[in-house]
Amino acid sequence: MDAQGRGRAENVDPADQWVLNPRTGEYELRLSPSAPQSAVPGPRRAAPRDTDAASPADGGTAGPARRTSAPGREVPPQRRRRPAPEEPVPGRRGRRPAKKSKGKRALLWVGGSTAFVVLVAGVGGYVYLKHLEGNVSTTDVGDAGSSSFSKDEAFNILVIGTDKRTGAGNEGYGDTGSVGHADTTILLHVAKDRSNATALSIPRDLIVDIPDCETKQEDGSTEIVPGETGVRFNRSLGEGGRDAGCTMRTVKEAFGIQPNHFMMADFNAVKTLTTAVDGVDVCVEKAVDDPKSHLKLPAGESKVEGEQALAFVRTRHAFGNEGDLDRIKVQQQFLGSLMRKMSSSDTLTSPTKLVKLAEAATKALTVDSAIGKVGTLKDMALELKKVPTKNITFATVPVKDNPAEKVKATVVVDEAKAPQVFDMIRNDISFTEVKKKEKKEKAAVAARLEGEKSDPSEIRVRVLNGGAAAGSAQQELNYLQTEAGVTKSENAGNADTELAKTTLEYAPDQADQARALAEILGLSGAAMKPGESVTNAQGLPTMTLTLGKDFKGAGVKLDATSVKTPELDKSTADQVQCAS
Repeated sequence: MDAQGRGRAENVDPADQWVLNPRTGEYELRLSPSAPQSAVPGPRRAAPRDTDAASPADGGTAGPARRTSAPGREVPPQRRRRPAPEEPVPGRRGRRPAKKSKGKRALLWVGGSTAFVVLVAGVGGYVYLKHLEGNVSTTDVGDAGSSSFSKDEAFNILVIGTDKRTGAGNEGYGDTGSVGHADTTILLHVAKDRSNATALSIPRDLIVDIPDCETKQEDGSTEIVPGETGVRFNRSLGEGGRDAGCTMRTVKEAFGIQPNHFMMADFNAVKTLTTAVDGVDVCVEKAVDDPKSHLKLPAGESKVEGEQALAFVRTRHAFGNEGDLDRIKVQQQFLGSLMRKMSSSDTLTSPTKLVKLAEAATKALTVDSAIGKVGTLKDMALELKKVPTKNITFATVPVKDNPAEKVKATVVVDEAKAPQVFDMIRNDISFTEVKKKEKKEKAAVAARLEGEKSDPSEIRVRVLNGGAAAGSAQQELNYLQTEAGVTKSENAGNADTELAKTTLEYAPDQADQARALAEILGLSGAAMKPGESVTNAQGLPTMTLTLGKDFKGAGVKLDATSVKTPELDKSTADQVQCAS
């Protein structure tokens, strides 16, 4: 049973029901005066004889009652009063204060879709997390996403903000009678090594093809919602009964990126979350007075929460050219500020704020059924917490005006820039410079990279595909010959076996060539395999480069977490920016 159900009146702040016991270092349930109380350090009174009397928490009447611990914890019968600390017992040493367990004190958080789940460690925390789980709504999206969450792989979460007008005070936002379109959509990619993440905004007015979509009905049956060609992206949700799985399928169809899971929130999420953290700092270059959204802000920095915060992220008439693309930039700045506030010590060390945040987030959140369980939410919390805000990149799908329109109202994908952006996300490449953790190698292995290096024109190497994507050997060969200056190279086809890691085999007298090529490719000493030389098509001695499954694309260094990106308007979550 959750804390709210144990002897408390309705509509009471859950944070007020948990107190830190300084003796045990654990959070324990604090009940109302009419209900049993958790034990508090200090002199204990003798227990009443009728220790089995029913308590209100057990459905009985008030009266002599046993002590109540945090949910799920057995309570031993009360013992007789021991002497207070100032009354030492002769012959006995004083007890040392119990050490506080850092693990049991921990409060963990998770972010995404501007929604964060708070976990309180320990048995009581498990019960409370089950309560939070009960707040979350789930949707079965079938094979549109992954059937489980992996802690060891990169993952993509499709974050969806709907324009549904349900909830008090939301009548002035969104379309009247909207079924809940994909009004704000962000594809959040979290890197495999958790060093970075990319939040890619998808314009709601982007023209895409929506595929046929299989949706689950309330009675357990399935229904195919017919797809459409050349329509706005936001119609992938809500219209015709389309669920979030349809939006996930549309992303896969349009960008070639598979979302693993989704998180969806409505207008209330922004209002309740910002209130839970006592407001979010925003900045505007000029004073704002928008009669349509009722947003009024002075120039410079302000703090917004609740209704004002929603107006800030919803307004289109206060910034830029009053279009959706400018609104996306403002929303990205807002989310960056919200993430900074979420991860601040002021929030993370306040049990009251954390519990309020957890309650607000979970009540406003809908997720796919694969991540709606207590254990999965905990795992996701721990993984997302690892990503530093300075390495969370906000960007938008590169687009251009729809050439089919005379009056510009929609956009299409910019084929000159977008493909590389999509490739970088698919290949788990960061959009920010990330300091990579160096793996410790034995001195003999690391030494393979030390010494003289040949000029690229002297390197002789054959390239094999040993597990990389089809065509990778030829693509890498083209890069080596036209951009890296390794003209004495050739495509040797497919390797006999597949390799997890790319390797470079060379003879002792080719070490200077091997070091030069390793520098070009970003190979580690462990990837360099001293051995015997082979001959190329001309009968000359050559090295062998075998591209493994870790190969990320022609010209992409294997030890790098970022590459040169196309001209892209982007920012990071640690940057403070002013909307204009």
